[in-house]
Parts: sequence; structure tokens; C-alpha cells
Amino acid sequence: MSHWIEKSNVYHIYPLGFCGCEQYRSESSEKPVPRIKKVIEWIPHLKKMHFNAVYFGPIFESVKHGYDTIDYTVIDRRLGTNQDFKEVCDALHANGIKVILDGVFNHVGRDNPMFMDVREKKQGSRYKDWFCGLNFGGNSPYNDGFWYEGWNNCYDLVKLNLYNEEVVNYLLSAVKMWIEEWDIDGIRFDAADCLRDEFIKRIHSFTRSLKPDFWLMGEIIHGNYARWANSEMFDCVTNYQCYKGIYSSHNDRNYFEIAHSIEYQLGQYGNLYMYNFLDNHDVARLASVLRNPDHIECCYTMMYMMYGVPSVYYGSEFGIKGEKGRGENADVAIRPCIELDMPDKDIKLMKHIAALGAIRQSIEAIQTGSYAKMDLKNQTFLFKREKDGNVVYVALNISDGDYTFRFNTKYPKLADRLSGRQFTVNNGNAEITVPQNCSMVLVDSEIQPVNNEPAEAVEAVSEPAAPEIKAEEKPVVPKVPEAAPAPAEEKPVSCVTPAADKGNGVKSLGVPQGRKPVLGAHYKHFKGGDYVLLNVAKDHETCEEIAIYMAINGKPNIWARPLEMFLEDIDDHGVVKPRFELVQ
Repeated sequence: MSHWIEKSNVYHIYPLGFCGCEQYRSESSEKPVPRIKKVIEWIPHLKKMHFNAVYFGPIFESVKHGYDTIDYTVIDRRLGTNQDFKEVCDALHANGIKVILDGVFNHVGRDNPMFMDVREKKQGSRYKDWFCGLNFGGNSPYNDGFWYEGWNNCYDLVKLNLYNEEVVNYLLSAVKMWIEEWDIDGIRFDAADCLRDEFIKRIHSFTRSLKPDFWLMGEIIHGNYARWANSEMFDCVTNYQCYKGIYSSHNDRNYFEIAHSIEYQLGQYGNLYMYNFLDNHDVARLASVLRNPDHIECCYTMMYMMYGVPSVYYGSEFGIKGEKGRGENADVAIRPCIELDMPDKDIKLMKHIAALGAIRQSIEAIQTGSYAKMDLKNQTFLFKREKDGNVVYVALNISDGDYTFRFNTKYPKLADRLSGRQFTVNNGNAEITVPQNCSMVLVDSEIQPVNNEPAEAVEAVSEPAAPEIKAEEKPVVPKVPEAAPAPAEEKPVSCVTPAADKGNGVKSLGVPQGRKPVLGAHYKHFKGGDYVLLNVAKDHETCEEIAIYMAINGKPNIWARPLEMFLEDIDDHGVVKPRFELVQ
């Protein structure tokens, strides 16, 4: 049975970064800030690029990065309210765009109310069986007076006990709310290999009972993908094997690597649909990984044309870079705040991805057709996709010059859907010359592109940055009650280009000469929080000095960040001020 995911091109957004949120929830305004509505402004861009599904990373109330969930039923106040997100979902759905949420079901944050109850009442808490590995004769790294199991030895992530029926019902009720309130279309399961099979099966049957075409995808890095993706569990899994194979085969100029991965998966899994990607919120941007930037278009051609659903991580269609770092701010560079009018966008790459999206949506052979290798050398690759007698040929060339593919075809003429070029075939023998670092998607020239695409799509994205949207291009936005304007101090943090950003839209000006830390002193964060500086530690690996400080209004949480960042001045919308001001 056909499923909507087969016709989908997915756009992956990490909301807390995309919207320019504060690094910690405790640093934000107490009142919700409707930053998530920024997605509505991007709908014309999504449609021009032929994305018809959006996968949102964590959106729920959390301590820091979203994967440390506090409440599964409330949008993080750094992003807005549940009503704000409903407006976003309604607008996306009205424009034919599906909505996929990140389901973080393996663990919660330490500020989750149930775990807070355990921290307070110890053995007397009714929730003591909600979490894994509790030992009230031991102690945790946070000096809780008891031990618990942290996910992957990260003790800010408390592992849930999915053998507890009460916990399972708690999570199922949250999922039910997501479907009923926002009409979401699918869930991506974080750390899916850590979840119980029975729990996955329960959610599978539960969501199908609420929405028959609901889609489930699991984050799986290693192992036998069919172990998790099957008729009882997930519809799809993250294709880390081919993620590595695509960029590595281009870096090593060795197409045998990705060809082997594709053929291995087809032999091992048959028609198991994969979730294909070139970068995401956990790994370096493709533009930072490729040794030769001229290979980037071939990478995207490979991903869009191979079996499975393609996913593009927000901003990568612009060609932005970002490498994963170390320590507390390791993910800042790969989760930046960006705007549509950001400078230095790679317009050529945008045109290429838009064209690929249009092609994939219009040709069933690419969506679900068979695969066959035709011509494979280290630096050139020709394969075909076929369905119901319709054949599509995909040719890639990363050699040192032009390369001519010679192959048999039943079509008298071929057309490249990327460039529009036409080729005559002589007695069934095609000779197609592909320029260096280019790719072609060759189809029967008698089949006209749907709606004259990709020509229209290419023209659309070549317009100047932030163009005025024509009347017919405006996104369909359902009417919603008008919200009261946010106070001036609650406006979303304005975004700057990633290179100048500390991760929350604020520009660093460095540490003024002579400014030193004062241990035990009272400091006020530029957004209003009050803290006491407890000590200065050193990172064991890098010897970087780290400020250790504690909140003194609200919950007494203890925080750590680089001392240089703690002491620096910042440019906050044109006003120079200390990030943390010493209170005299």
C-alpha cells in the first residue's frame, strides 16, 4: 500500500537552534516567546524547495537542549505556547506539508516533575519505580542521596523504566495529545535502539488506531535495521550506513563504497524504506565534511535518487558549514540560528536541491522503483530506477574531466531533468557525456516534466534573498485568534550569521582587559537571572577554565560554562553589556 512518506521530501529543523533560543531555559523569559512561528515565514521557501514534510527536533519543555524533557505536553517556553505551535501545524498542513515530531521516550531531564518528586521524597515517592536503576543506598554524581541510571552515562538524562505500565500509559497519553491537538503525522524516536520492543509495538498499534497512515521512524545507528523496522515496529530507520557511505565515497573518490552499501541493504532488507540524510543535528554539516566542495551536488543527487526518503537539515540547502565541537557548546555550530536573508547562500546548490525535489515528487520510479547498477568505476557511477516499465537513469561523475556513459536503452531520446538537455539514442545505444563534478537524471524525453518542473523551481530559488512574496506564492495560513503582542523584553532573539553567533543570537565582544572572576560574588545575567559564582574549574581534557555558578532565584541549579564566556561583554541588539554583570 502506498504511503505519503514515499512522495515526501523532508526538511529537518532543530527548533531551539533555528529559532535562536537561549542555551538554557533558566536564562529565558518566564513568559513564553512565540519564536516557533518563524516556521510560518519559511513556508514559501519550503514549497519552492519542494519540501512537503517537516521533522521538528525536540519542542517540549526541557532544561537545555530538548532531549532532557521536563513535560511532554507543553511546548518549551523559549519557543512559545501550545497554541503557537498549533498555528504552525495548521499553516503547514494548509500548505500540504506533513508534521513529524521528535519523541524522546527513553529518558527525561532531572527537572521532570516525577523525578523531582523522587529527589525530594526518596523511597517515599510514588514515582520511585518510574526510573531505572534506583539505589537508595548509593549516590549520584549530582549528590542526590541515591543512585539512578543515566542514559549513556549522561546523568542529566534520567532513564525511564519502560517496563512500568504506568510510565508507558503516561507516554501514550502524551502522544494521543500530540495527534489530537496538533494533528501530527509522524514521530521520530530518539535513541530507538534503547527502547523496549514491546513499547515500540504498543505505540505502533496505538498510533495506527488513531490515524491509519501515521508514520514511525527510529534513530538507529548500528546493527540490523530490520530488527527495528518491520510491520510491527517502525516504518523507517535512520540510514547512518549510507550517510557515511555517500560523503566518504566522494571524499575518497570511490563510488564502490556507496554502491556496496546500497546493494548490501537491498539484499539484506529488500524493500525496507530508509530515512536518508547527509547531515543532521548530531553530526558535522556536509559542507564541512567534504574535501572537495565541488562534489556537494553529486552527494545530493545520490541521496535524492536512491531508495528511501531524503531529508535535508535546515540551512544545508544554503551550503552553510558547521563542525561538531567539544564540551558544553559542542553542538552550537551545527544548530545555528539562521534567516532566509542570510548572506552568502549557495544559490546554485539551492537550485539543484529544488530541482531534485521536484523530480522525485513527479516520478514514481524514483520513489519506489527497483534499483540496478549499470556502470561503476571509482569516480563515475550509473544506475537505474524502474517501475511499471518506466526507467530513470542516474549518472554521476567526479573524475578529473568529462566522462561518457555508454549504455543500452529502449528510449529513442533521453532528457536530463536537471539541465533540460536532450540526447538522441542511436539504435538503442546511448552515449551521454556528463561534465566533471556533475550529475544527470535521464528520462524518456517524450515524458514532459510535471508542471514544467524543475524549471519553475530553479527559477524560484534564484530570486534575490528575501524577495517580496507574490500573492499566489503566499503560504496558506489558517485564521487564528490574534495574540497579544509580547512585551519588548520578550521579543525573539535576533539572529546573526553562524560565524558571529554564540548560539543564542548574541554577538560576543570578548573579555574587557582587567576583568577577573570574583568567587562568591553576586552576578546578574543580562536577561535577568541572579547567580553566585562558586568556583573556577579546569576542563580535564583541554585545561580550559570553566565558571561554576549557581542560580539564587528560583531553583538552585548549578551551571558551568567557559570562564571567558562568563566574563565577556556582548552586543545585545546594539547595546554593549556584560553577559554576567557583577552586582556591587
